[in-house]
Amino acid sequence: MLLAAAESGKVVPKADMNHPTLYRKRRMVEPDDVPRAVVTYGFIARDFGGLELEPHRHRKGQVVLVQSGALSCEVEGGLWIVPPRSAVWIPGNALHSIKVSGPLEGYGAFVDPEFTADLPLRCCAVSVTPLLRELLTRVARLPILYEENGANARLLAVLLDELAAAEIEHLHLPMPGDPRLRRIVEDLIGAPADRGTTDFWAKRAGLSARTMARVIRRETGMSFGGWRQQLGILLAVKWLAGAHRSSRLRMISDMKVCQAS
Repeated sequence: MLLAAAESGKVVPKADMNHPTLYRKRRMVEPDDVPRAVVTYGFIARDFGGLELEPHRHRKGQVVLVQSGALSCEVEGGLWIVPPRSAVWIPGNALHSIKVSGPLEGYGAFVDPEFTADLPLRCCAVSVTPLLRELLTRVARLPILYEENGANARLLAVLLDELAAAEIEHLHLPMPGDPRLRRIVEDLIGAPADRGTTDFWAKRAGLSARTMARVIRRETGMSFGGWRQQLGILLAVKWLAGAHRSSRLRMISDMKVCQAS
């Protein structure tokens, strides 16, 4: 429904194939404005060029399947990295932001709250079965205002059943909300191989090492060292998904050095 194909990161909806007026008026369709219980979409790009969707929310819940490449999603205090052949579920009205860099192919759906009773109440990564993957890929090709009865209704009902049965994966990292820690979080995400000491990062945040350790444990339940190592692992999953072989080898080497320090 928002099936995209692009070479330079520009997402081009496929809605015009069935509804050219909708396409001309707005390139990206607001899912809450579409009078359908499930709004499906897809996107394909050789290079998104550092696309970032600022924090936003919508009434419908959202599932995003990554077929190739990877994306990161921050949802109300948590960071999820979605590698190839995995998906993330974002409940309706949850404030979230999404970052994408490099090549990406994915599919997903927005689901009206009336049909999410059997779906998770919190954001989570979900395991994607071959059937769920094929269903998301198939429904992405429905016209934006598809017929709600017959084969389409049966197809979407199976999709919701399969999504409700999906197992939860542990690709989540709690994120601190303290603005002093958020400053160094952004720096660490930008340069995860930076081997600065705990004292160094505490000073960057304007805190003592002891205070920073106390605050990050209070907000994430983890030590600074453990949180930082988990962040590095999740980011490595994301980058390895989209990197060329030479870049992958360099990233693995950097991560080993970082873990040994």
